[in-house]
Amino acid sequence: MGLLTATRYVASLPLVDVDELVGEGVRLVLLDRDNTCVPRDAAAAPDEVRAWLARARAAGLELCLVSNNFHSTQVERTARELDVRAVDHAMKPAPFALRRAMRLLGATPAQTVMVGDQVFTDVLAANLAGVRSVLVRPQSRSDLWYTHVFRVFERLALRGVTFRGERP
Repeated sequence: MGLLTATRYVASLPLVDVDELVGEGVRLVLLDRDNTCVPRDAAAAPDEVRAWLARARAAGLELCLVSNNFHSTQVERTARELDVRAVDHAMKPAPFALRRAMRLLGATPAQTVMVGDQVFTDVLAANLAGVRSVLVRPQSRSDLWYTHVFRVFERLALRGVTFRGERP
């Protein structure tokens, strides 16, 4: 398994199987904010994301946003709205923010999974931190200019990958 390879590929966060995570011993789910929980062109998480978070919480999972977003007020507002902890200014792919979130919530790498929409930030950070990863498709085509550049290379890295729940 390479540093750019996710543990699993799922079309969207609401399609991630909560029971499967619990069965694998996951206690902590680290979540990217932009285009994973909240579409880049929206101010709030969609209802299906909120419902997934409620299912995860009901199953006993701890939840924490780990966001590269430098707008702390946006990240904090989203964390409050979704009733999750948050670590902003994450600087992924560096693994430090993931490790910080694990310390805050008392979880080990073996008990943690990172869910995000970018190979070169979320998946790479998870692999560097020694945690499992779930790569989801971005919720919106809207992205920062430099993310569009990375998406070109992502498409190359993801050739032949099938995302669970994706329509053919």
